[in-house]
Amino acid sequence: MKQVFSKWSLIILPLILYACTKVINVNLNDAAPQIVVEGIITNTPGPYQVQITKTVNFDASNSFPPVSGASVRITDNGGIIQDLLTETSPGIYTTHTIQGIPGHTYQLNITIGSQTYSATSTMPQPVTLDSISFQHTSRVNKIDINTVPNYQDPLNVKNYYSFTQYVNSRKIKNTNVFDDRLSDGRYINVALRTDSAYINIGDTVLLKMNCIEKATYDYFYTFAQVAGNNNFQSASPSNPISNISNNALGYFAAYTTQSRKAIAK
Repeated sequence: MKQVFSKWSLIILPLILYACTKVINVNLNDAAPQIVVEGIITNTPGPYQVQITKTVNFDASNSFPPVSGASVRITDNGGIIQDLLTETSPGIYTTHTIQGIPGHTYQLNITIGSQTYSATSTMPQPVTLDSISFQHTSRVNKIDINTVPNYQDPLNVKNYYSFTQYVNSRKIKNTNVFDDRLSDGRYINVALRTDSAYINIGDTVLLKMNCIEKATYDYFYTFAQVAGNNNFQSASPSNPISNISNNALGYFAAYTTQSRKAIAK
């Protein structure tokens, strides 16, 4: 089970070269701003949103300026259904009519001035989240409580999952991602490892399970390497793998989602 930060906080990391007798210093403020796209479509009723921002320099505040005035369009299955999104707040573009359906492929097209960006994502079939339970691990003067999703992984189908938890309506910042490479066709009940301080006996836990495609999994997995969360830090940091064209950052994802709630006991 991989764990990643769910909130975008990306910094462009330029290369620093070392030699035996000379150090080359790179100006961290020289990196040109890049477009960052975060867009989703799910199998739940819309509307859905696409957020467009720009990166900032290394020493700037961690607040990415929104990109307004873009033309944003989402099409379903080869252009049969098209939805021209409306900018409902700065940098936030909202759909009108399109509905996420498992098995359908969605294409995102963005025009900003003379530049165009695109991405495609196919929504996987849903896998039923049967229930959630809790795993208790005793430590000195402490009991760790972790949520356990219980579900049947389909046999001979490559599946990728992401999990997000809410404890007493408060979102836990880490998202877990999982692939079935070593558990194809098995009944899965693997604990979601997070900071155990988040969950205490009597807390209400809401777990969301998303069935995602490989491109979305790759994005969050490589994001974990960049962020250095839970031993996934890369020796040579770079940007997470993106499915957005034209060197844009971020992701466009179509996925199925469902949730279950339980009280930690």
